[in-house]
Amino acid sequence: MRGRFGFLLALLAAVAGRAQTLRYTVLVGGNRAGVQTAERVPGGWKVHYEYNDRGRGPKVDTVYRLEQGGRPLSAELSGNDYLKSPFREAFGPGGRGVRWESPAEKGESDDRGAFFVSFNGPPFELGLLAGAALAAGDRMRLLPAGVVSCRRVGETSIGAGTLTQVEVSGLGFAPATVWLDSEGTFFAAVDPWGTTIREGSESSIDELLAIQTKSEKRFWAQLSGRCLRTPKRGIVVRNARLFDPATLAAKEGISVVVEGARIRAVGRDADVRAPEGFDSIDAHGQTLMPGLWDMHVHVGDVDGPLNIAAGVTTVRDLGNDIDRAKALQTDWRDGSAIGPRMLLAGLIDGPGPFQGPTKVLVSTPEEARAAVDRYADLGYVQIKIYSSVAPKLVPVIVERAHTRRLRVSGHVPAFMTAEQAVAAGYDEIQHVNFLFLNFFFDRVPDTRTPARFTAVAEGAASLDLSSPRVQTFLDLLVARGTVIDPTVTVFRSMFLARSGSVDPEFAQVADRLPPVVRRGFLAGGLPVPEGKDALYRTSAGKLLDMVAMLHGRGIPIIAGTDGLAGFTLDRELENYVAAGIPAPEVLRIATLGAAHVMKMDRDSGSIAPGKIADMILVDGEPDRRISDICRVRTVIHDGRVIEAAALDAALGITPAP
Repeated sequence: MRGRFGFLLALLAAVAGRAQTLRYTVLVGGNRAGVQTAERVPGGWKVHYEYNDRGRGPKVDTVYRLEQGGRPLSAELSGNDYLKSPFREAFGPGGRGVRWESPAEKGESDDRGAFFVSFNGPPFELGLLAGAALAAGDRMRLLPAGVVSCRRVGETSIGAGTLTQVEVSGLGFAPATVWLDSEGTFFAAVDPWGTTIREGSESSIDELLAIQTKSEKRFWAQLSGRCLRTPKRGIVVRNARLFDPATLAAKEGISVVVEGARIRAVGRDADVRAPEGFDSIDAHGQTLMPGLWDMHVHVGDVDGPLNIAAGVTTVRDLGNDIDRAKALQTDWRDGSAIGPRMLLAGLIDGPGPFQGPTKVLVSTPEEARAAVDRYADLGYVQIKIYSSVAPKLVPVIVERAHTRRLRVSGHVPAFMTAEQAVAAGYDEIQHVNFLFLNFFFDRVPDTRTPARFTAVAEGAASLDLSSPRVQTFLDLLVARGTVIDPTVTVFRSMFLARSGSVDPEFAQVADRLPPVVRRGFLAGGLPVPEGKDALYRTSAGKLLDMVAMLHGRGIPIIAGTDGLAGFTLDRELENYVAAGIPAPEVLRIATLGAAHVMKMDRDSGSIAPGKIADMILVDGEPDRRISDICRVRTVIHDGRVIEAAALDAALGITPAP
């Protein structure tokens, strides 16, 4: 009798265990930022997901009804997206077979065996997709478009039990890793930027990340082996149209000799002798120019090849996980993975509810100086101050950084104006919105919240850029030699993109990208209040007016993106031309101008004997038509040769026509 009673208790406990809610911790930049819960309900799961990223972040409730193989028969989602726009999304039976609808898209299909990838779904959905694909033979069609393949990489045991590492290919440019528990349920998706993991297992993040990093490094090494070529002796480029950012002129019929990682000779074809045994590249009249610089990135693995395929041979990372950034820097330098030369800026913020994605948080002068010293000792070249740093600490950071020969830039901290930041010693300001916020301080003293976007979307249109107040501020920038990193494209996307239509900033490239990536351009930007659509559009135009005025006053501009690698820089340069800056000057901004700002122009930024051999061949004349900059064909970087078309194909990108 006792044995039977014990069995019943065990059975009830097991049923209760299956019915319990699974709880997850969400981390952003290594800091706890939110939660995910998954509750078993009859026939499926009920999932809640939310996190706070400096006042932004989604809040989503989802109910999945599943078939036996784990594929959703239906899904209902509601909440708000990352930029706080409310939404409702649904997928289920209807029409010819299944149908779906959200603010971004709607459609129907007779493909009942495909997996619908929701537009605003939680990380838990990646586990459902991996499980369903594995059950279906490792491959599965997607709705609205695409195909994924899954691969069991291996297993590992941690305190929570045995976990299976699964690589999911087909959702983006490279495989995504998801960890499943012994029941095949989502356990974790780990990454230095953002992690969701079963509550109580946070101490296992580093272990899981180390394991998946090994398999990811193999993927990138294989890509490098296929797409990167290292000539035995050197390279000769013949018959090129050479654009020189120093003179803003182009010359036809030019040859360039590269030996090792340096340029050995530059001259007319008839005057340059090709050394014996050097690989020869016939440019066929294509424009040969220095490799591009993206001066505002936060890189991950995939950003390396995306940048190189777009002709970006140098990037400046303005805030990243220290270990990850140094590892990428090493891999890209030695060719074990494909990526640009990388300069590192260390992110410093203050603790609080709006702290940035960094573990380097300071509250005292002693902590501030120690943070600067740590970055300087690691070989960083710049400090980036973030929005929650106390204004009283800004002069402390500036003084220590300049003593250690580091540049200082950043956001304008809360309760501080751009004028005050420049007066305190900023060498550079990130983001054009902070220039506008300088004049909205009475309305938005706290720049840590999304008000730093919405206030500019609503107020830029009416700001008189010719007013004495604005001109006095520009005088200060001129007097101090302050550099501006506008990242204007990301703000135009926020102001102009509308749910259901492709973001106009990326309309020319969206169809070249993998289907799931392309869907992201349908999400829309900031929530636009009733009756303010035209106002937001006018403000987007005012951003370009500010860029034009900066350039007209001789204030140094650098081209940075803070967005999708490669493609966003192309658009940033197009926006500068749209602002009225001549295309040759825009190309100088993105090459020699950037090198000058970083005090590297003696070694980089133009094509001349003795300089680093970072060069690109462009099928067109971007100094005459800036849009030709998207047609990079060949990249020479550190003595290595990469064909952009091969790299694009490996990433699922259709080459530019």
